[in-house]
Amino acid sequence: MTTIQRVCVFCGTSAGDDEVYADAARDFGTALAEAGIDLVYGGSSLGMMRLVADAVLDRGRQVIGVMPRHLTDRDVPYERATELHLTETMHERKAHMFELADAFVALPGGLGTLDELMEISTWAQLGLHDKPIAILNVAGYFDQLASWLDHAVEHTFLAPRHRERIAVLDDLAALLHYLSAQVAKR
Repeated sequence: MTTIQRVCVFCGTSAGDDEVYADAARDFGTALAEAGIDLVYGGSSLGMMRLVADAVLDRGRQVIGVMPRHLTDRDVPYERATELHLTETMHERKAHMFELADAFVALPGGLGTLDELMEISTWAQLGLHDKPIAILNVAGYFDQLASWLDHAVEHTFLAPRHRERIAVLDDLAALLHYLSAQVAKR
């Protein structure tokens, strides 16, 4: 049986406009660490990214950041990271994060979060991997995205089996259980 060793999180360099998002980031990092899971993420010292990383490190687990060199001028790399990998491009960043992780989770974020989530989901659709993908739907943040995915299925632009690969869950414990169950099937 395969177990999760590392989860890659996609999330914002902002903490959002409501403390519920920051709390969810901390809770997610804490839950990962308590489950003995290390973090792979974008390497930033800002916003949701930092909150997740702090929670993981504060509970004794490893944090592996992956950041394109060109972002280090405007986005301060996380100084506490266990490892920080610098890449030349955003595409290399996503490919390296993919290689390092056993599963993927999106927390609230903006266009970068959506880009990373959609690319990793597209790779699954194309049969390039079978790693689990989940969204933690904090305070309904991803309701409209989930609705759009269902809409794409309804209009036959997305096959139901590919929609099912992207779990949208409101509950952190349920999300971690889902990831573990999916990894165990592999």
